[in-house]
Amino acid sequence: MMEEQVRVLEGLWGDVRELSLGNRIQRLDLAPTPLQFLRDYVSPNKPCIISNAISHWPALSLWPNLSYLSSSLSDSTVSLHLTPDGRADSLVPLETPKKGETCFASAHVEHVPFPCALDLVLNSERNNVVGYLQQQNDCFQEEYSVLASDCDAHIPWATEALGGCLPEAVNLWIGNHSSETSFHKDHYENLYAVVSGEKQFLLLPPTDVHRMYIQEYPAAQYSYTSGSGEFRLELEKPQRYVPWCSVNPYPPPETKENEMSKFPLYFNGPKPFHCTVKAGEILYLPSMWFHHVRQSPDDNGCTIAINYWYDMQFDIKYAYFNFLQSIHHGSTLMNYDATKFTLSDELCIDANELEAEEANQEEDTKDE
Repeated sequence: MMEEQVRVLEGLWGDVRELSLGNRIQRLDLAPTPLQFLRDYVSPNKPCIISNAISHWPALSLWPNLSYLSSSLSDSTVSLHLTPDGRADSLVPLETPKKGETCFASAHVEHVPFPCALDLVLNSERNNVVGYLQQQNDCFQEEYSVLASDCDAHIPWATEALGGCLPEAVNLWIGNHSSETSFHKDHYENLYAVVSGEKQFLLLPPTDVHRMYIQEYPAAQYSYTSGSGEFRLELEKPQRYVPWCSVNPYPPPETKENEMSKFPLYFNGPKPFHCTVKAGEILYLPSMWFHHVRQSPDDNGCTIAINYWYDMQFDIKYAYFNFLQSIHHGSTLMNYDATKFTLSDELCIDANELEAEEANQEEDTKDE
């Protein structure tokens, strides 16, 4: 009986997803008007990919030429994130002192001249360390301002649609094929423009929060010694905990069966939206959407992107998503007879029953 209930619920899950979001990320051939963007994507919290919106950027032709970047940024010191495998801000098993305990690992960060940093990104395999040029603190304007004339300071139609305020932060990302970002969400409206190479996104809407198995993990930090080429991963002191998604959508073969059994809501539910954002395209990633990112470099070995973080509106959508996150997703759902559910009236609560329940609660309050 339990398997039948799960199967029916999974079918309903997929039907509701398709009704509200469709079965693929919509693509636009031209930049939308502010009204169209607000009405069709921001308000319903739906992602989309836009082509031909940044074709006027000089960056599209200049930045893939790495000698141009090295020359322009020859005097710039930038933030270089270093990890042993390209997965920063991700879940990693500790080696000491609590061997096997899972922690949230942050990258080792060094501030180095851009030409040296770029060389390490391009030659990660030779050095047994993966470098990723990024810093999520408005780094484009702080560290790469000499490139400002190569792209727009903001996305005009998005700025107007989102209330007229400029982006809270603009970030530059330069990485190689090893760089990967684990599932997470951001409290920003995100316009993500790829300049060279490609980015592969897995996307899940905020309503799928329970499929992410978010838990509190102890925070840890990588430290890297260039002389020995060795990494150490140590818990932060004082200890703090980070809420993070437990699901790895691409588990290695030796742990795949175990991962699928630990996280059935993810692996047995509707598949995440998968989309590839190519050079010259923008992904609109709505606030609170969960996303996992991989990348494919261009012929020079780099993937370059710039993203614009706009403040989200803490409106009814935010309240609704927080409410969903607060609901315990244990065995209660399985107590219902899912075989009786349809996408019609049987999914709705009868108004008379709701009124009767409220009346009973009022009587109970009077008795107290």
